[in-house]
Amino acid sequence: MNSTTVLGGGLTGLSAGLVLTQAGRPVLVVEREPTVGGLARTVSRGAFRFDLGGHRFFTRNKRIEAFLRELMGGELLSVPRKSQILLRGRYFDYPLRPLNAVWGLGVPTTVRMLFDYAIERLKNRLWDPQMISLEDWVVSRFGRSMYRVYFKEYSEKVWGIDCDRICMEWVEQRIQGLSLGIAIRNALFKSRGAPVATLAEESLYPPLGIGRIAERMREEIERENRVLTGARIERLEHHGDRVEGLTVTKGDRTRVVEGEEFISTIPLTALVRMLHPAAPVRVLEAASRLRYRDLVIVAVMLDRERVTDQTWMYVPGPEIPFSRIHEPTNWSTTMAPRGKTLLVTEHFCFSGDGTWRARDEDLAEMTIGHL
Repeated sequence: MNSTTVLGGGLTGLSAGLVLTQAGRPVLVVEREPTVGGLARTVSRGAFRFDLGGHRFFTRNKRIEAFLRELMGGELLSVPRKSQILLRGRYFDYPLRPLNAVWGLGVPTTVRMLFDYAIERLKNRLWDPQMISLEDWVVSRFGRSMYRVYFKEYSEKVWGIDCDRICMEWVEQRIQGLSLGIAIRNALFKSRGAPVATLAEESLYPPLGIGRIAERMREEIERENRVLTGARIERLEHHGDRVEGLTVTKGDRTRVVEGEEFISTIPLTALVRMLHPAAPVRVLEAASRLRYRDLVIVAVMLDRERVTDQTWMYVPGPEIPFSRIHEPTNWSTTMAPRGKTLLVTEHFCFSGDGTWRARDEDLAEMTIGHL
């Protein structure tokens, strides 16, 4: 019997498994895919390597940073951030550089943005604004003009729903503590350490890709315990509010795994469908209404040393199908053979839509046509 069984071998599940292993607890981690890491894994195509979207590691929590450094040993690079936004046919630095922004947007638009921001600051001082959605929060912190020019287009392109339907709590976590005023102060008066995480100018990154973090976690767990990959969870046996075991199929073998405790890091929609006896109809119906945003990655391998000097490029415009580009060799030169590079584009979509169902050849042609 496994004392604790962890469902899902992404970074969350592996972190739980590793901490429990270090505490001397028996653990089994079960992952459906043949490799661990989830979306934070690195894919190899010949001698080229790329992440499923660029992932950087930055934290102000010293305990978490120490945990990672101990895990990775010397396997970490410090990567400077150099990012741009392609907006209205021009490139803008991100984080904000005031002169670059004025030059790109023009003086009238910049003045209007600053005026709108001042109005929102005044409103916030006079009364407590009601903030429910992403739109409310961004307008309050950046002004309506900045919201319309950048945040609205990019957020709706990435998430596929209107900004007034995205909850404020979500965006608060993504860009916690950031406002136009803070961004300007950070650009004008460089201080040691960015005031908010999203403005951090350096991050930690493994030379062989972000997936090495998950691989190292697996290696450490397997010193004492097991990580089962390529294993499909058929059902979760429960009695009342307590899970008693799960049925797992790997290859042509099916077995029952019992345990004292179970930790789930898999999608709620999948978890609810696995319950046996089945969940009440109202629970199944509620779960069926949950939607996840999906991601299609198109990586273009090139016979040249470099295309950009950027770590990321954000593309909010709806006329271009992808939302973000990164060049892995700007993170680590080991991500491609010497003298070659690759561009990785992120296409956000919903399962079953046109992008999701498109043939690889069509996705490649469409992507290359917009690069």
